[in-house]
Amino acid sequence: MTELPKLDFATLAALARESADIGVSCICSSANLIQWESVPLSLVEADLQEIGSLFEDPYIEPTFAEYHPSGTRYDSPDAPIAPRYFPYNRCTVAKCLICGRLFLRYTEAGGYFVDRRIRLLSPGLLVDAAL
Repeated sequence: MTELPKLDFATLAALARESADIGVSCICSSANLIQWESVPLSLVEADLQEIGSLFEDPYIEPTFAEYHPSGTRYDSPDAPIAPRYFPYNRCTVAKCLICGRLFLRYTEAGGYFVDRRIRLLSPGLLVDAAL
């Protein structure tokens, strides 16, 4: 397995703008993925290709602090996407091979479960917030 390239904020923002300009219907756009969701069964894993990572350093445990200056929550559709904060600091960026839309993905690991999570990469929600 090859290591994914680390995406800086400028690259992530450019990718988000490109993704937002995609207007074609696709199976990936049929689910409401504006906020974090469990990967729906309708999405075929083989149709998503990981193209980059937001991990700062894979050998250092990233923070679990979240970024919500306006009182949003983790599952809010308008929650900011702040790459240095949880869960974004544990994400990969995946591209739909059918239409080109981009998504953030990470694995939520609780005490008794593992849940693959996905969220649309929305340019209007990106925030380059320092820790």
